[in-house]
Amino acid sequence: MRMARTVQRSLEEAHCEFDVVTHPHSASSLETARVAGIPAERVAKSVILDDRHGHYLMAVLPASRHLDLTKVRGSGEWQVTRESTLAHLFNDCERGAVPALGESYGLDMVIDPLLTRQKEIYVEAGNHNNLVHLSMDQYLKMVPHAEVCELSQ
Repeated sequence: MRMARTVQRSLEEAHCEFDVVTHPHSASSLETARVAGIPAERVAKSVILDDRHGHYLMAVLPASRHLDLTKVRGSGEWQVTRESTLAHLFNDCERGAVPALGESYGLDMVIDPLLTRQKEIYVEAGNHNNLVHLSMDQYLKMVPHAEVCELSQ
């Protein structure tokens, strides 16, 4: 699998210019940056949160940073979603390879401004061997309703 069907369809529907970067298998976004030779601040890390009532939120930040839950809107409500729950949200992706394209999967999104300040971005393609490489303008075109707010520490 080069990329998840939902990712491919979303890129096509948004008429985005992109390329796919293949890299050795990796288990985390920080490791992906390292093995692909890409600055970690340009690799988008997705953290899925839930409010214990069936609502989900995708927080997207640079792979080099850690999510600060106290900075997420309504911070007392959100918790990191269990890995086992992600399989039904991202059913066309390999486990743990969540693309930072929450809107394509029906999720609300918040994006850290440290990421949006980059000229280009690398997003998981839905597997552990490929990244989608886009300009920041192209990426923001794919997530037009995402809220930009400080998320990291």
